[in-house]
Amino acid sequence: MRPLRPILLSLLLLSVAMGQQLARRLILKDGSYQPATKWEIKGERVRYYSAERFEWEELPKSIVDWAATNKYNQGLASGEAATAAKLSKEDEAERQARAARTPAVAPGLKLPDTGGVYLLDQFQNRPELAELVQSGGEIHKNMGRNILRAAINPIATSTQSIEIKGAKARVQAHEPVPAIFVDIVESDNNAAPTDDASPQPDSQHPSPPPLQDRFRIVRAQKKKATRVVANLKIAFYGKMRQQADSIPTTIEPVTSEWVKVTPAKPLPPGEYALVEMLGKNQINLYVWDFGVDPNAPPNPPTWVPVQPKPTPTGTTDTPVLEQRPH
Repeated sequence: MRPLRPILLSLLLLSVAMGQQLARRLILKDGSYQPATKWEIKGERVRYYSAERFEWEELPKSIVDWAATNKYNQGLASGEAATAAKLSKEDEAERQARAARTPAVAPGLKLPDTGGVYLLDQFQNRPELAELVQSGGEIHKNMGRNILRAAINPIATSTQSIEIKGAKARVQAHEPVPAIFVDIVESDNNAAPTDDASPQPDSQHPSPPPLQDRFRIVRAQKKKATRVVANLKIAFYGKMRQQADSIPTTIEPVTSEWVKVTPAKPLPPGEYALVEMLGKNQINLYVWDFGVDPNAPPNPPTWVPVQPKPTPTGTTDTPVLEQRPH
């Protein structure tokens, strides 16, 4: 257990510091002053509460320079008002920044402050947010078919595929038009590492596509224990072209940090992935996979809104975000 004496000493020092910070001054005619939190005039005496000794004291009214005292304390009050206004502006700026980081996506449900990519789903008539984790796509070279094709036609184009492990995504949407929220600041700060063994794009430094073309939803094709996200067509002279079964999507800015990606039409049950376009025909090998299955079991731990509870005054508490265990 922590000793009591150091705690009391800390509280005393804190009280002294706060008292001195809030203290006004009784400025005397000799140029000195007495720090005080308040005072009152009693005849020819001034009774004041010392901000140093924390007790009532008195001094003659005639030795106080009232003009200097009033000028100093009026300036102090103005400075405190200016400081309060500055803090108010800073608080408002912080509130707006926090709102940009955690916008509301459903009643009582906000995006977490940690950033990332989240799928807004409806499960048992209740909205919930499921985090989509990036999966690294692996390049499968299909060597048997490519060698046979090369033997028939030495200048033929070879085909490779971008595949992710597993036959089914960890997160399954229970409705056909899920909304996906992407923290674009988080995405910018966590670019996928470059794989030196993978085919190089047409340009070493492609220009980033505009926001409307930056993210796409693609349908993944099941292949035994993997899912194919895209195919790479590589010409004999090295030029690479990526092909994917893209779904028409709508991308809407939500705040300066978040965008909303939704399919333009309902998605049939199956496996999908949100992919990031690094250029006109270049896909980031790290994708966010998900599925659509109305009959899927509950997703892994998700964020759900808390129902407001009545209070004794008849009002309701503000809904807050809680994590639903499974």
